[in-house]
Amino acid sequence: MKKNILALVAGLAMLVLISGCSTRAGAEQDTQVLRFGYASNSQPVIDAMKEFGRLVEEKTDGEVVVDYFPDGQLGGERELIELTQTGAIDMTKVSGAALESFSDIYSVFGIPFLFDSEEHYYRVLEDDDIMDPVYQSTQDMGIVGLTYYDSGARNFYMSEGPIETPEDLEGKIIRVMQSEIAIEMIELLGGSPTPMGSGEVYTSLQQGIIDGSENNEFVLVTAGHGAVAPYYSYSEHTRVPDIIVINEESLAGLTEEQIEAVHESAEESTEFQKGVWSEAVENEKQTAAEEYGVVYNEVDKKPFQDAVQPIHEQFKENDEFNEMYEAIRNLSDTEEE
Repeated sequence: MKKNILALVAGLAMLVLISGCSTRAGAEQDTQVLRFGYASNSQPVIDAMKEFGRLVEEKTDGEVVVDYFPDGQLGGERELIELTQTGAIDMTKVSGAALESFSDIYSVFGIPFLFDSEEHYYRVLEDDDIMDPVYQSTQDMGIVGLTYYDSGARNFYMSEGPIETPEDLEGKIIRVMQSEIAIEMIELLGGSPTPMGSGEVYTSLQQGIIDGSENNEFVLVTAGHGAVAPYYSYSEHTRVPDIIVINEESLAGLTEEQIEAVHESAEESTEFQKGVWSEAVENEKQTAAEEYGVVYNEVDKKPFQDAVQPIHEQFKENDEFNEMYEAIRNLSDTEEE
């Protein structure tokens, strides 16, 4: 009982904080304030979100400004989506995996080895025919997507020894995101999946509760995981985009010119993020090797791809997802050739 009361008080205090900050930001002049909350992120993503705000203010001559609530101070990704739904905040940036619970179509991005390469991934994410229906799929819940950010390829990293074949995962407890597809993927590869929040991973690795996890390189230094799991294996099994979502009423409350400026700023911030991402990844890898002795290895992806084919078959045969799945595969590197 006491715990619930404290949680309620904390929630009310948070909403007062948001409301107060918004009022202060717009008090000096007649401006529209977009409240943007986000969880912990790598520096290139943070820089891109800041660039979005700078562009919005510039393109609207200061008529629209962005206020940030960073580093999970308003909660995790699910809480941030719910706050955006209610209009307590206007925008957030979350993993596409976090949106699976709000729109099934986002689960397609969790299919292992869906994309042949980074180039294939970009072709798909920049194809309006594919992405516009995805962004609009949450409209009846009060939120819509604006753009995507690259979150790199997800790879395995382990506390004891690298992953080179699916057999190396047998009997290993692997942390995954709260995603049914991620769970099924690990099971097909012979491991034991354990869904948990990102904030629990370091301690779980340190205490031996889990044997490994899977994520992009920024967990190694930014989250410190390289200190307790120094074997990083390039399986590149999934590429799940980050998505910026906005409260539909907040967007509709802007003028047509301001709405256009928001969309332009979102797209330009994506190009900015792509430009700084690769260099930042290389810096993260180098720092992880120097500070934690992280060792990197390439893997033969074919055995992994073969093992997870049942997931591909499920989506091919599913009437809800088949069209999007086929559209993505039709843009593959093989088709381009």
